[in-house]
Amino acid sequence: YEIIYAIFKLKNFSCVGPAANHYTLAVTDIERSFDFYKNILGLKPLCKWPKGAYFLAGDFWFCLNLDLNRTPEPDSHYTHFAFGLSQENFLAMVEQLKQAGVSFFKENTSPGDSYYFLDPDGYRLEIHVGSWQSRIQAFKEMGREGVEYFV
Repeated sequence: YEIIYAIFKLKNFSCVGPAANHYTLAVTDIERSFDFYKNILGLKPLCKWPKGAYFLAGDFWFCLNLDLNRTPEPDSHYTHFAFGLSQENFLAMVEQLKQAGVSFFKENTSPGDSYYFLDPDGYRLEIHVGSWQSRIQAFKEMGREGVEYFV
């Protein structure tokens, strides 16, 4: 599938170039994926049709698109999609994912609470507490070598 890294809560973000608009995930079963994103992750469905669906994640929208030719991506990379979540809701969401039998794929080693898991088609997802601002601040406080800051 496409290699895309998207963070959904980019409040107060301004950019010179194009801003993220939406992404599309090729899925092998619309009903299964629709159920996962609506009932397990709790995202807001916008519409659904036999070969697709649109969802809203914060102010960011995305599409599920039926693609029976979709092949699994190799398991050797860190590409993933991250969903922003409040600290108050983090543990409840982790528990909901575990109760639903969702597969976990990585321990968190980054600043801020994160839980890494797979959707029904094997897409790598993350729920994360924090923003790009808090991540940059954490990098500055950690004194990371070789980092060039632009904000």
